[in-house]
Amino acid sequence: MKNHFKLLAVCAVFAFCACSNLPAPKSTFTFTANPLVPNYFTSDPAPMVVGNTLYLYTGHDECYEDRPGYEGKYGYNLTNWLAFSTKDMIHWNDYGVVLTPTDLAYGEGEAWAAQMLHYKGKYYYFVSMQAGEPYGTKVISVGVGDSPVGPFTDHIGAPLVSDDMTDNGPRGWWNDIDPTVLVDTDGSVWMSWGNGSCFLAKLTEDLKAIDGEIITLNVPQYIEGPWLAKRGDLYYLVYAGFGGRPQPGQGFGEVLNYAVAKSITGPWEFRGQLRGTSENSFTTHPAIVEFKGEWYLFTHDGTQVIDGVKGSGGRRSVIIERLEFDADGNMKPLPFFEK
Repeated sequence: MKNHFKLLAVCAVFAFCACSNLPAPKSTFTFTANPLVPNYFTSDPAPMVVGNTLYLYTGHDECYEDRPGYEGKYGYNLTNWLAFSTKDMIHWNDYGVVLTPTDLAYGEGEAWAAQMLHYKGKYYYFVSMQAGEPYGTKVISVGVGDSPVGPFTDHIGAPLVSDDMTDNGPRGWWNDIDPTVLVDTDGSVWMSWGNGSCFLAKLTEDLKAIDGEIITLNVPQYIEGPWLAKRGDLYYLVYAGFGGRPQPGQGFGEVLNYAVAKSITGPWEFRGQLRGTSENSFTTHPAIVEFKGEWYLFTHDGTQVIDGVKGSGGRRSVIIERLEFDADGNMKPLPFFEK
């Protein structure tokens, strides 16, 4: 993939996070062109803004010939979640591993998509992973900590969402993945998630349970990877959908679609495609965020080469692109729009 996003630093001053309880980073790097993280493969990006700092949480792709992952050598092998931070989108801190699935008593592995929420002074890490008995399926769980980079402990002692709570129709397998959370203007917290079906539910104030009904959103071409955001009076739901180009050995790739609504519960209006298939990756996982007056899209592709190892569907790398909106709140299509 060509580099579509470049940032130039003019008199930029490197600064560490002002959080007094934040440990020193393991390393630092400077971002000048995509992909973002230079030293390991990253996926499923989830940014969070607190004050003047943007934190970024990612999966850690480790699919190699000797560690093939659950789908073979081109599949996925994710064992932990990573964290980064920046104050200017150019100079980045790398905090390394901040959580693994086995940090939770029932967790077995597969550190899939996650999102961090800063809420009432604490940091809540909503993660999707494989759970052991008595669950034996993908679940959504919540870790909690006093720092944006941990340590995190199990907030509930059990999954927030397990397979017995949702119906994915004829598929019925690992539908409970890819959580995205949003604090609404009235203080209520909402979560959307799902593979094959797009679920939405309000959470209890203590973030330990679903508060009421689980809604299934009817949005076209939905596959997985929802992301909730709000801009002005519009809610945005960006997600991975059908309609992409074929990827070598990986089938037809996903594209990024989006819908908008004036209420979190809908009705949701489909606005079309935001971005096309990520290069050399079947999956694409969106996250949009406003930081210091600019909007950004975070996603991943499979183009990076690290220490001679080529990227792939199971060795992805986070990329960043600027987002622009028109007067009606539509997001302007980004490179690799599928025509």
